[in-house]
Amino acid sequence: MYKIYDKWPEIAEEAFSNEFPKINFGKINHIVFAGMGGSGAIGDIISAIFSKSNIHVNIVKGFLLPQTVNSNSLIITTSISGNTKETLTILDSSRKLKCKIIAFSSGGKMRSYCKKYNIQHINVKKYHSPRASFTSFLYSILKVLNPILPLNEKEVLESINQLKKTRNLISTSNLSKTNPAIDLAIWIKYPLIYFPAGLQAAAIRFKNSLQENSKLHVISEDVVEACHNGIVAWEKKSKIQPILILGKDDYIMTKNRWKVVKKYFQNNKIEYREILSVKGNILTKLINLIYLLDYCSIYKAVLRKIDPTPVSSIDFVKERI
Repeated sequence: MYKIYDKWPEIAEEAFSNEFPKINFGKINHIVFAGMGGSGAIGDIISAIFSKSNIHVNIVKGFLLPQTVNSNSLIITTSISGNTKETLTILDSSRKLKCKIIAFSSGGKMRSYCKKYNIQHINVKKYHSPRASFTSFLYSILKVLNPILPLNEKEVLESINQLKKTRNLISTSNLSKTNPAIDLAIWIKYPLIYFPAGLQAAAIRFKNSLQENSKLHVISEDVVEACHNGIVAWEKKSKIQPILILGKDDYIMTKNRWKVVKKYFQNNKIEYREILSVKGNILTKLINLIYLLDYCSIYKAVLRKIDPTPVSSIDFVKERI
C-alpha cells in the first residue's frame, strides 16, 4: 500500500494527462455524484469544488436518487471495483429516468451494464485497493469534467505540484518524528475530528481511512454545529482526543469559532491537535490534507501491528447483499 501512496503525485499527473472522450454537457445545472466509501469521498471533493459555482451538486451514498433530477441533471456514478451494489442501483435508476450519465470504474458490472445500454463509461486504472486508487479516479474525473469545472488547468496542476512537496514530508523516505503523519499517528488513540464545512471532504476521508486502515472507531463533527451540541460532552472527563482540521484562509466567522473552541479546550486542560491545510485553491487544500491524513492512518496501522489492506468486515457485508 505505501508503495502506491508514495506514487500518488505521479498517478494524479498521469490521470489528468490522459485523453478521455469529449463529453457534451449541454445546459447542465445539477450534478448528482453517486459513490460509496472512497468513491463517495471523491464526490465530497467535487461538491466542494463546485460550491461557488451555479451548478448544484448532490452527493448520494446509498440507493436513491434525489427527486430533483431532470433532463438538465448529470448523474456521475463511480465505483472503483465496478461492482458496488448501491451505485449500480443508482446507475439503473438514472437510465430509466433518461438522465445524462457518465460512469467511472475499473471494469466490473458497471462497465458491462454501460456497454449493454450504450452509456458513457470511462475506464480508470485501479491501484492496489479502492482507497489507494483515490488520485487515479479523482484526477480522471476532474479531466473529464474540465469543460464545466470552476477551476482552470493551472489550478489543478498546482494541486499536483503541492502533492510532490507534501510527499517529501510524509512518505516512507522520512521515517522519523519530523514526519507529521507519523507524529500524529503516534498521538492518536481515540480521535474526534472537527472540521469546517469547506474541509468536510478531508475529515470524512480521514475518518474512513482510520476505520479501514487502522481499524479504529472514529467520530467526526462540523465544528460550528458541534458548538450547539457536541461540545457539551467535554464537560465530563474523556479519553477522546480532538483533532482540528483548519484551512489556511477559513471564513472569518469560522476562524473566530476556532479561537473560542481552542480556548475552551485550553481552559479545561483538554489536549488537542491542529492540522493546518496548505495554501492554495480548494482542490489543493483538500487533496494535500487527504494525502497527509491517509498516510497517518497507514502509519497508525503499522504502530498497531495491523495490516491496513484487508477489510474482512466489509467483505462480510458485501457477500450478503
